[in-house]
Amino acid sequence: MEEKYGGDVLAGPSGGGGGLGPVDVPSARLTKYIVLLCFTKLLKAVGLFESYDLLKVVHIVQFIFILKLGTAFFMVLFQKPFSSGKTITKHQWIKIFKHAVAGCIISLLWFFGLTLCGPLRTLLLFEHSDIVVISLLSVLFTSSGGGPAKTRGAAFFIIAVICLLLFDNDDLMAKMAEHPEGHHDSALTHMLYTAIGFLGVADHKGGVLLLVLALCCKVGFHTASRKLSIDVGGAKRLQALSHLVSVLLLCPWVIVLSVTTESKVESWFSLIMPFTTVIFFVMILDFYVDSMCSVKMEVSKCARYGSFPIFISALLFGNFWTHPITDQLRAMNKAAHQESTEHVLSGGVVVSAVFFILSANILSSPSKRGQKGTLIGYSPEGTPLYNFMGDAFQHSSQSIPRFIKESLKQILEENDSRQIFYFLCLNLLFTFVELFYGVLTNSLGLISDGFHMLFDCSALVMGLFAALMSRWKATRIFSYGYGRIEILSGFINGLFLMVIAFFVFMESVARLIDPPELDTHMLTPVSVGGLIVNLIGICAFSHGHNHSHGASQGSCHSSDHSHSHHAHGHSDHGHGHSHGSIGGGMNANMRGVFLHVLADTLGSIGVIVSTVLIEQFGWFIADPLCSLFIAVLIFLSVVPLIKDACQVLLLRLPPEYEKELHTALEKIQKIEGLISYRDPHFWRHSASVVAGTIHIQVTSDVLEQRIVQQVTGILKDAGVNNLTIQVEKEAYFQHMSGLSTGFHDVLAMTKQMESMKYYKDGTYIM
Repeated sequence: MEEKYGGDVLAGPSGGGGGLGPVDVPSARLTKYIVLLCFTKLLKAVGLFESYDLLKVVHIVQFIFILKLGTAFFMVLFQKPFSSGKTITKHQWIKIFKHAVAGCIISLLWFFGLTLCGPLRTLLLFEHSDIVVISLLSVLFTSSGGGPAKTRGAAFFIIAVICLLLFDNDDLMAKMAEHPEGHHDSALTHMLYTAIGFLGVADHKGGVLLLVLALCCKVGFHTASRKLSIDVGGAKRLQALSHLVSVLLLCPWVIVLSVTTESKVESWFSLIMPFTTVIFFVMILDFYVDSMCSVKMEVSKCARYGSFPIFISALLFGNFWTHPITDQLRAMNKAAHQESTEHVLSGGVVVSAVFFILSANILSSPSKRGQKGTLIGYSPEGTPLYNFMGDAFQHSSQSIPRFIKESLKQILEENDSRQIFYFLCLNLLFTFVELFYGVLTNSLGLISDGFHMLFDCSALVMGLFAALMSRWKATRIFSYGYGRIEILSGFINGLFLMVIAFFVFMESVARLIDPPELDTHMLTPVSVGGLIVNLIGICAFSHGHNHSHGASQGSCHSSDHSHSHHAHGHSDHGHGHSHGSIGGGMNANMRGVFLHVLADTLGSIGVIVSTVLIEQFGWFIADPLCSLFIAVLIFLSVVPLIKDACQVLLLRLPPEYEKELHTALEKIQKIEGLISYRDPHFWRHSASVVAGTIHIQVTSDVLEQRIVQQVTGILKDAGVNNLTIQVEKEAYFQHMSGLSTGFHDVLAMTKQMESMKYYKDGTYIM
């Protein structure tokens, strides 16, 4: 088994003392080490594929014993652990014994996972550097994970494992889920297969979980062994002694197995070459090259350069692995159940490999925290001074469990997100019950409707996430906050519904021409159950839709918060900025969720009506007619949502505030001391925020703060609760008039705005 402890404990060629940490090597000289590392990983992939073929005919304990024996012979011969270095104490021998036992257990888990999953999946799961796994665990369970980039890397790793568990359609391995009596070679393999069967999963999926466990154990084993390697005189010496002790431990077990079990090997002499290949490629060469590269390069670079070639090699070999020796080994194994145990290349494996490569590259990259500082000068004592822009002193990210806990708390605190969450849980419960019953009864209709409900849950998840994000605090980069995410979520949900309505419409037209015969046996109970669930959703989300028909075409939500308005006066000009809040606004996110639930409700009603007509009168044309009617209703109900969301995204003046804003501008023009105004801009930012900016010109003797307060009060009464006012004194105004001939055009425009007339239909004319 590959056992390395990083460059900080690796020293000279004999494993003795020396400098700790990586050695600085010029970039041009790193090329040969990178090439050597990549070539070594390619050979290790070859060795793992050869190991898989050997394990078909050799018992796993015998296999590990032979690997340990060959590795110990080579390392004792070349490292000379007994004649070089300091004397090992009795206490250190006890630690080496424990080290050997732990190494044998991890090797057992590793190679048993290899027999279950095959070499391709084993390479993808187990061949990750320690730094990758440590970064992953720090993101998951600590608050110092390294920032959003590391969090993305951890998410990619988890997605890759999920792909192997859920989307790896390895049908050949699924046939090995049952193990009749007499199949197992020994009590050990019987116990391991029983443990996998206890989990209730197929051997292939159990192997994935076993390899993940073995990977975590390997990293913990390497971390705990670093101090011991320094105490005994280096990692190479520890390796040699540990392998030797492992051979002594496994020897009695191998003797008992040889006596009590029947060997499948016809000629051990024919296996000398395959075992030599595995020992050299998997155990010896990989360890020495990794040790050397860890000294010459940074550990993060070794992890990045080593992961890519081994994953690509695994995919290539998994697609067309063949070798004369492996053909000979396959011929030696004549058991019928072994004829179909090759692990095929599936789409889930390819996707998983891509995500593993991305995650390894991200998680192995050094953290950028603390590297944003800019040198701004030196103190009187000569200490360099840096400016970190404030972000370097904040926590980079919180752990994922804590993030989930805090997010769940925020979801349950607010009414909209709480209702979406409860309905999502109910929808998921009904979905899984439907899928379970469909698989149990082999009903294609139930399974299809279950996956349809699962797709609908994605819209609820998006709405829930939007409702959660809209309450995130503003940051230096997103200074307005995330309130507009609700508008974007409603827009995307509306687009999804329009696409669904279009495809349902096209399919309905096709079925009107040639109505197919339908099996209505399970349609009624499924539709009634879906209707009940969706009616609960209609009742929960109807308030968001009812509000949309009030003062605006969107739902109204108020969040009372206020900020003190203020102004800054200057000799020539000043500006004021105010925040407030007022009820009213369009919550497009809740409208989108409501329309999704409404579409499902109409679908359930349509299925019930068409089922009754088909069963009672044999009118098969009722199904496409109901679907056609529902598609038109969905499309017509979504159009207002898309229209309103587009208007908000295009920064349109809120239609419901046009009259109030026109009146407010007339009042502003009449304020004493105010000469004129220009560039009035007003737009809806989010469901509860209407923002605006305006330039006002005032006389030189007027008090700026009084004008700002009056303008702020007038526009706030008109519905603007996030206002920026630019104040320009008369002197500045005249100065700009003299400098810019175009400034007279601004004055002319201001006079034209005063002459605007307002009509009841919401339009302005000159």
